[in-house]
Amino acid sequence: MSIAARAAVSFPDSPPASYTWLAGEPPFDPDRHLALEPPAEVLTLSELGYPDAEIEPTATPVAVSAPFRVLSDEGAAVMQRTARTLRAHATRAGNRIENIVRSGCYRSRWLRDLCLSPAVTEAMAGIYGVGVAPHTMPVHLGHLNYEPANVDEAVDKWHHDTIALDYVMMVTDPAQLPGGRFEYFLGTKGEAAALAAEGRTPPPDRVVAPDFPGPGYAIALHGNMVVHRGAPLTAQAERITMVNAYVALDRTRDDQSRSRDLIGVDDPAVLYTEWARHVAWRAQGRLAGLIDTLPFGQPPEAVASRLESAIEDVRQAIADMRAGPREAEHYER
Repeated sequence: MSIAARAAVSFPDSPPASYTWLAGEPPFDPDRHLALEPPAEVLTLSELGYPDAEIEPTATPVAVSAPFRVLSDEGAAVMQRTARTLRAHATRAGNRIENIVRSGCYRSRWLRDLCLSPAVTEAMAGIYGVGVAPHTMPVHLGHLNYEPANVDEAVDKWHHDTIALDYVMMVTDPAQLPGGRFEYFLGTKGEAAALAAEGRTPPPDRVVAPDFPGPGYAIALHGNMVVHRGAPLTAQAERITMVNAYVALDRTRDDQSRSRDLIGVDDPAVLYTEWARHVAWRAQGRLAGLIDTLPFGQPPEAVASRLESAIEDVRQAIADMRAGPREAEHYER
């Protein structure tokens, strides 16, 4: 197995208490359920207007890909059935999106195995140009978005993600949808924030709505850096997307996470344990690098600064856990 497909943190052997597996699921079969194809092109962060200084600490210079195929027709059909079954566990995500399912990989073995698939992980590493692994926090694996009850409400407001790397997959057929397009902004987070401060959203001439050929197609996204949304439907219809997240294996890069935004959204019995495991994995890699590379003869302050940097994610997580919930960030009033 290549570095790109290596697990960063092992998925738990059994689901948390109160989570039960769906009955009667088919086993995930990559030979039958996958039909991976590479995207025709990718857009970079620099093409969105980010300066080199903002790009350098991030996981990858890639911003967003063109749509590419992930699932076969049979795989897309299983994905639809799974998402429809999991809808029974839908909740609201604070002030941003009405209907989501989190922690679906603790309920569906098929969804879990898709989200952990080494073949899909390899494909994502190829798109991003860096070694990646399925996200160390399984709450971010197989996230499902559903249409809102109010047709005038955006499926998801203009925002950037709480994690760095993910793909957005169409579960229902986008060709059958009245509106509800996935859209992203040809600009930076700073520009989106400036527009929001004026009570404006990204103008139509700087918005891209990728053309997904069908269900089971996805785009790769540098979600923490690309401002995007699910646009409103124009008539009531079933609209489901699935988002699967990844971590860069290079832990010297910034984490780019806002896990505090998940407080009040995710099950606390799951969230805090996963969050701690994630930042411990990050610190473990940085501390190992310190052991391997710190030379003799360094000034005390330089050594202390290196140590602070190595445990930065742990310290931030502790502060965020104790600070409690806050409203999720987005770019709409």
